[in-house]
Amino acid sequence: MWLRQTTPSERRTLTATFAGYGVDGFDYMIYTFLIPTLLAAWGMTKAEAGYIATGALLTSAVGGWAAGVLADRFGRVRVLQWTVLWFASFTFLSGFTSSFGQLFFTRAMQGFGMGGEWAVGSVLIAETISARHRGKAAGLVQSSWAVGWAASALAFWGLYSVLPPETAWKLLFWIGIVPALLILYIRRNLDEPAVYRAEQARRRSTGDRANFMRIFHPSLLRTTVLASLLATGMQGAYYSVTTWLPTFLKTERHLSVLGTSTYLLVLIGGSFAGYLTSAWLSDAIGRRRCFMLFAAMGIVLVLSYTQIPITDGLMLVLGFPLGFFLSGIFSGMGAFLSELFPSDVRGSGQGFTYNVGRAIGAICPALIGQLSSSMPLGQILGWMAAGCYALVILAALVLPETRGRELAAGNEAPKDESADAPAANRLAA
Repeated sequence: MWLRQTTPSERRTLTATFAGYGVDGFDYMIYTFLIPTLLAAWGMTKAEAGYIATGALLTSAVGGWAAGVLADRFGRVRVLQWTVLWFASFTFLSGFTSSFGQLFFTRAMQGFGMGGEWAVGSVLIAETISARHRGKAAGLVQSSWAVGWAASALAFWGLYSVLPPETAWKLLFWIGIVPALLILYIRRNLDEPAVYRAEQARRRSTGDRANFMRIFHPSLLRTTVLASLLATGMQGAYYSVTTWLPTFLKTERHLSVLGTSTYLLVLIGGSFAGYLTSAWLSDAIGRRRCFMLFAAMGIVLVLSYTQIPITDGLMLVLGFPLGFFLSGIFSGMGAFLSELFPSDVRGSGQGFTYNVGRAIGAICPALIGQLSSSMPLGQILGWMAAGCYALVILAALVLPETRGRELAAGNEAPKDESADAPAANRLAA
């Protein structure tokens, strides 16, 4: 087991970031279970419920870049604590809201911390874990989203079985303050990565100052643009499918299994398995090949869903590969983006590219909704998602392979490494 080959410091970092991203998943996904209660309690419209979800998504994109910039300046561990405290506090405050406007504000504010936690945690993992296990470690942390998702489902079913809905929904938000205790663990057990400390020492000796705009310098601009396109394709496909596939299958295919707890658990189980499998593959066959493999399978999967007849029984079975490929493709992103950028702008580069993809990808569901007024929903959904996955493949083809790249202090852009170079040249484990 590769975890046995990690140091105590690496395992503590894995524990903290796994827990942080897991509670991110819990705090974000719990809202999706509470929408029917809030619609009934406040007379809120479905459109308003959607605005709340979109608001949190957009602010998370801004928060991700901002946290990356701050992490380059003030440190990975310190900013990680700030993001955890931020999203836990606003999740807790959501339990005191009583109207659409109030909840929109607290969820939008929570989004800043949610996006920031992923950006900073991913850089922290990349700079702490050795190169030979970096992809597996980043994917393991990514898999905690599925754990948080499952925990939110179990908490929802448990509390709603013993409490009236008007009390249960508030308590589920209030539980969101518990992750703030994670800050105590982080403060006592995590240190800044050696790479970051070396970079700070280099800056002090040379008088250099961090400049987050350097990711747009000609030496890095190509990487920034291509990485943003890669993230856009992944997230555009993910948001398109998760937003519209249930509606398509329920309204046009008339399936009833979609809203059952069994289907949800199968979907979550597939997501968890996809994260872990992709994490292992990203180290075994390389980041780029893994992205292309999962994107190609995503194309096959989404076109199959929208073009062939599906029964309730088949839908239940297909829930596993749906979660597997939709979620698993993200496992290698944390490691890959960290390896693409030099130390002085690693947080800024990763935060910007991933969250530009999040912001642009969030447009895809709205575009599908608009186009579906003149085209069949299944047709536009299938081709939109397939197009996004094709963008992933194209971007991965022209980006450099980074598997095994050692991270060091300095402000020089990493040199491109051919995916076909000998393993000895690619791996520095």
